[in-house]
Amino acid sequence: MQRFAARRVLSETNSLRLPQRCFFSQLAQKEESSLSEHETFLPRMPPFDYSPPPYDGPSADEILAKRKTFLSPSLFHLYSKPLNVVDGKMQYLFDENGRRYLDAFGGIATVCCGHCHPDVVDSIVNQIKRIQHSTVLYLNHAIADFAEALASKMPGNLKVVFFTNSGTEANELAIMMARLYTGCNDIISLRNAYHGNAAGTMGATAQSNWKFNVVQTGVHHALNPDPYRGVFGADGEMYAKDVQDLIDFGTSGHVAGFLSESIQGVGGIIELAPGYLPAVYKSIKKAGGLCIADEVQAGFARTGSHFWGFEAHGVVPDIVTMAKGIGNGIPLGAVVTTPEIAEVLTRRNYFNTFGGNPVCTAAGHAVLKVIQKDKLQNNAHVVGSYLKERLTALKDKYGIIGDVRGRGFLLGVEFVTDRQLKTPAKAETLYIMDKMKEMGVLVGKGGFYGNVFRITPPLCFTKEDAGRSFIPILLLVSFTVQCEYMIVSFWFQITL
Repeated sequence: MQRFAARRVLSETNSLRLPQRCFFSQLAQKEESSLSEHETFLPRMPPFDYSPPPYDGPSADEILAKRKTFLSPSLFHLYSKPLNVVDGKMQYLFDENGRRYLDAFGGIATVCCGHCHPDVVDSIVNQIKRIQHSTVLYLNHAIADFAEALASKMPGNLKVVFFTNSGTEANELAIMMARLYTGCNDIISLRNAYHGNAAGTMGATAQSNWKFNVVQTGVHHALNPDPYRGVFGADGEMYAKDVQDLIDFGTSGHVAGFLSESIQGVGGIIELAPGYLPAVYKSIKKAGGLCIADEVQAGFARTGSHFWGFEAHGVVPDIVTMAKGIGNGIPLGAVVTTPEIAEVLTRRNYFNTFGGNPVCTAAGHAVLKVIQKDKLQNNAHVVGSYLKERLTALKDKYGIIGDVRGRGFLLGVEFVTDRQLKTPAKAETLYIMDKMKEMGVLVGKGGFYGNVFRITPPLCFTKEDAGRSFIPILLLVSFTVQCEYMIVSFWFQITL
């Protein structure tokens, strides 16, 4: 109880919170210790029958210098000392020195089958040997075969596929189709959502971190049905009333559509409150709009319990967008809708030069086959549930963990300096990430405050990976941070 009381003192006094956060910022900036200094104490990774070939390319410092000189200054990197990834195999990545890392980020929920999965690689190589690109104005079986296989995974009458190059493109196209089909302009999306960074999708995105000061019109942002930080807790139907209010008081009474992720990814792995989507879909249909499911991160078996994230809510959308896991790292996205809605694009010429590229669609088709053959959906469910249980147990033990949430291999851990106030622990999150990387485990971060671990590993991630590497390392770091909290809290109290 004393350590929680000390933490409340820190969080409730601005003059104390600042030094405490600076303390953790300084810790996060320390250089990595060599592996040899820690190898006696580190949890051992499971055996893995692969060693990357020797790397003779430029060093991390040389690459970073080139990035700073020749690439956009908008690019950023994780960790105080950037990681130079030169090789990957299944759920592991390797740096320039041949050190193995457990990849619990999966290229931002993109690598679903595993890095360089042999079946996907073979499919790409075999296709690229025949024809790398021509145009969809000619016939090729790769795009047609994949479209047929993808449509077979969809519910209802969702069976017409448009291929794009990314999730942003897919969401842009879906928004345009909804507006064309309904004859309305108004789109409703959720606060805290992220749907892309082009014109229409930036409007639908609702975090200032990702929005430039450019014209963004025709989008209304509803209350986010966030069970952890939301005003109505886990009462989905109460949040849904806000959507109806937006329709009644912010539009003509008719809307083009509603766009939502089933679990918000960039927003911090936020699960929508139970009962929310069915109630909202009902309001949107009544207003003549279309329901768009953004499955860019939650799709392709990542949630484990279902192939698509929206299925867990018992709804069937009118349009589904997807990317990331669709190609296991190949630039590929898609929009799937009904034949009636698809007709709107025949009113003018719609064309995407690289959408449906034979190499990309061959890879996508291979991904579907691997998910089924390797039983990756079941693995995501079983191992993801086990990992979530272990993370929840850590939450019960360490006060810095405010919330654990998500499904399958789309999990989030939110760090706070005060559980009652839910004060975001941003500096501490960076520190924990750096320490875990130093010990061989890679995670992502997200949330508006940058204080949420995004745990989105390849779907081949094993229970052994979770039990022997991920959880023990997170436990070690959490224990270290907890002790440092107590030391800093005691120091501030005796110097008051």
